[in-house]
Amino acid sequence: MKTRTLTALVATTTAAALLAACSGGTKAGGSGGGSKTLTLASVDQGSVEDVVKAFEKANPGVKVNFTTSGVDQYQPQIRTQLSSGTAPDVMSVWPGNGNPGATYVLAKAGYLRDLSDQSWAAKMPDAIKGVAQYEDKTYTAIFAQSGIGMVFNEQALAKSGLTAPDTWTDLLAFCRAAKAKGTPAFALGNQDNWVTQLVQYALVATLVYGPDRDFDKKMQAGQATFAKSPWRAALDKYMTMEKTGCFQKNPLGTNYEASQQLAATGKTLGIIQGNWVIALLQKKNPEGTFTLKALPATDDPAQTVIPAAASAGYGVNAKAKNKELALKFVNFVMSPEGMNLFAKKQGGLPALPDTGYQVDPSLTELSTFIKANRTVPFMDQLWPNSKVQQTMLSGLQEVFSGQSTPDKLLKEMDTDYQAGS
Repeated sequence: MKTRTLTALVATTTAAALLAACSGGTKAGGSGGGSKTLTLASVDQGSVEDVVKAFEKANPGVKVNFTTSGVDQYQPQIRTQLSSGTAPDVMSVWPGNGNPGATYVLAKAGYLRDLSDQSWAAKMPDAIKGVAQYEDKTYTAIFAQSGIGMVFNEQALAKSGLTAPDTWTDLLAFCRAAKAKGTPAFALGNQDNWVTQLVQYALVATLVYGPDRDFDKKMQAGQATFAKSPWRAALDKYMTMEKTGCFQKNPLGTNYEASQQLAATGKTLGIIQGNWVIALLQKKNPEGTFTLKALPATDDPAQTVIPAAASAGYGVNAKAKNKELALKFVNFVMSPEGMNLFAKKQGGLPALPDTGYQVDPSLTELSTFIKANRTVPFMDQLWPNSKVQQTMLSGLQEVFSGQSTPDKLLKEMDTDYQAGS
């Protein structure tokens, strides 16, 4: 984990985007002598830095002390900090109910401040609002939409002489051809267990939700299961990709950071990840061009669906030491300036409409799929508890290592799902 302190930069305050601030009735940005320091914990590595700088520039005298860390570190750590009363004022929070740092989980425990009274809360699209709320109250400031797909290193792809596939048959042929040329198709960093889900989600989007958009409702009603649904076919195809050589050797021995390095430097032709990885790849290879494409799961391109939904946002600690300054930061994040800056740095799309954001060419296909309603939420966002995802993540690692089987994993997920909230 890295800890950084960014000193305040003197500039004019943009009052329209920001609200008055500070805890204990004092003012963070002006008179009153209160604290002008905000504490922040974030998983938005490589993008939150510029947002913090912009926030400090807009608020002379304010300082943001912040930490960034990987997801696997962050989720258990933030829960420990919240329960012990040592959590920061503002923290990364995931939409929905899929993991220990998700909105439903933290809000239910009373750890998050209700943000329903903030002006941006009513402007969120319904699909995003639903996973930012708990019991009809908004707890998470979701600033971006993200999608999962094949992110290609365009220079490496051109050098290989291959073309991005748009059918399942072509995908396997693409993997075999790339392997034969000595450059695997995709980097896969399954040593970090959260990465294991991404290929699975990309396949499930088409195989499960393509033909049945009501699958989640059927799961909730007890009319469907993971084990007796196309989740099984998706997991089989995931394993087929592994056996075909779509990934570099030893995905379980490769972490997220190393997988980025492989894709950025052309050691693989790309990586199957969320679009958030694009900014990280460009940081490692400033001369590179990276483009997201949908991962095919059938031989009919018209059937392909992308997992795309609200991505991580920020919540305010219900016991924040500097509550008003925390609100001020969150409102900056949700302003057009803050949201567009995040979107630009992350290679994503703003969560709110009418921000004036120009979509990066790397996300043209993702934007097209979103506008055509050919997307589904990230699967875990609508699950009844965080245990389902944790079982899936560890189980996928065990399947890759030969310690478990697809059937066993899906049955275990069903057991956790049926246990409810």
